[in-house]
Amino acid sequence: MGIRDYYRQFEAVPAEEVNRGLREEAQERRRSALSRVEPLDLSVTTWPEYPPSRVVDAITYAARRGLHRYQERQGGELRGELAHALGLEPGRVVVGDGSAQLMTAAAHALLAPGDELVTPWPGYPLHPIVARAAQGVAVPVPGFSVDALLRAVNERTRIVALANPNDPTGELLRRGELARLLTALPERVVVVLDEALRDYVTAEERDAALHLTAEHPRLLVFRTFSKAWGLAGLRCGYAVGGPDAAALLEQLEPSLGLGDLAVAGVLEAVRHHAGLPAQRAAVITAQRARLLEAVAGLPLTVTPSQANVLWIGARGHSGGDLAEHLQRAGIAVRSGGPLGDPARIRLTVPHRPQDVERVARALETAVA
Repeated sequence: MGIRDYYRQFEAVPAEEVNRGLREEAQERRRSALSRVEPLDLSVTTWPEYPPSRVVDAITYAARRGLHRYQERQGGELRGELAHALGLEPGRVVVGDGSAQLMTAAAHALLAPGDELVTPWPGYPLHPIVARAAQGVAVPVPGFSVDALLRAVNERTRIVALANPNDPTGELLRRGELARLLTALPERVVVVLDEALRDYVTAEERDAALHLTAEHPRLLVFRTFSKAWGLAGLRCGYAVGGPDAAALLEQLEPSLGLGDLAVAGVLEAVRHHAGLPAQRAAVITAQRARLLEAVAGLPLTVTPSQANVLWIGARGHSGGDLAEHLQRAGIAVRSGGPLGDPARIRLTVPHRPQDVERVARALETAVA
């Protein structure tokens, strides 16, 4: 229908009726728009927004300069930059294709077939996976405490692996407790400390646990650029060891080093956006407090969290049921079964106030 035909159909219709019809059409369009609920993905722990434009520009420049040839994979410049930022010698830092690659390499370097890796449970599913990949045995330990971990250690134990703060529960072992664990462990046992969510900790300073590497040669600390940095697509992370850890750290490094695109993006981020993780962490910790306050009166069990996740259970509901209720409200979360407790869900804290309100309303409806 042409524009002239469109208007001709109204010529014999009273103006009031035409206007009423147009108003009804507009109201229907508004109702339709309001009924469409944008999905909210709180099932992943990575930052949900795009990285700074300068980081993207650096990656784009590196791609235009070199995608037609094999990459000159390397990581020495980035390792030096990170070591300088942390106040460490470069030999105590190694960079890799994400902390997952580095932890997998550590398991292969430290575990012989049949050796055991002890890890808290509920916990990060990667830790049992890397043990099995290295032909070792994963030993899940109920709870998140030093005493529970020590009780599980025996003559076959070679690694104690823990995320700190813990994913999915958000629990934290503070520096004093970690020092007690390191002191009590036999010399043959290495502690693999996964600090992927460390930026969200408010209970102690960011590098409190990392400083222990100077005193405890059997501590390896792993960090990533995937979470608060928001650079998950680059697959880049690093590990820090003690003054005598250079030989072990060399075994963790990817055989071909890092790709040009990852190095370009992460270098730009570290050099020109060093404060970004702390800014984002401040947002998340504020929203974490708001969400906890909003659901305080509901029949929920929420583990105290020092991370960007909340470990939530609801009376009379399984984790699967609760996840399904939230899914119907357009909110995706992780069901707790694969993470160690089928009665729970893991919910990533939203960074926007309106999403915090939406989650609180959905939880209230789910347990009503």
